[in-house]
Amino acid sequence: MNLLLKRDFFTPESTTGVLSIDGVFQCFVLEDVDRKLETGGAKIHGLTAIPRGIYPLTITYSPRFQKPLPLLSGVSGFDGIRIHCGNTDADTEGCLLVGNARWLNKVGGSRIAFDALFTKIKAALDRKEKVTIEIK
Repeated sequence: MNLLLKRDFFTPESTTGVLSIDGVFQCFVLEDVDRKLETGGAKIHGLTAIPRGIYPLTITYSPRFQKPLPLLSGVSGFDGIRIHCGNTDADTEGCLLVGNARWLNKVGGSRIAFDALFTKIKAALDRKEKVTIEIK
């Protein structure tokens, strides 16, 4: 299963984009500010979107959230990057927040969007499929 996040709206507070699975729209994503790390930008801990790239996805237990959540692996300079519910950049600390709607610096319908996405990722992993996310 291949997830693709196309970032398309950038503000001084956040970055939003569209997430698709195998070419089909899934939901919107909100992240911290894109500081262009892959071209020499400086990371600010807890306030920076992850670098563009392709990352393997697994589901592991999150001690912070006390439940299993999708985890992005191999993100240079970052640790514990997950996909989870939330609405604004205050909720992210570098993670990907999903929603069914978006506005300036905010996503909405996060729990519904997360549940639908989590179900698809878990089913693919249960089938022993490789799951990746590409961020552009």
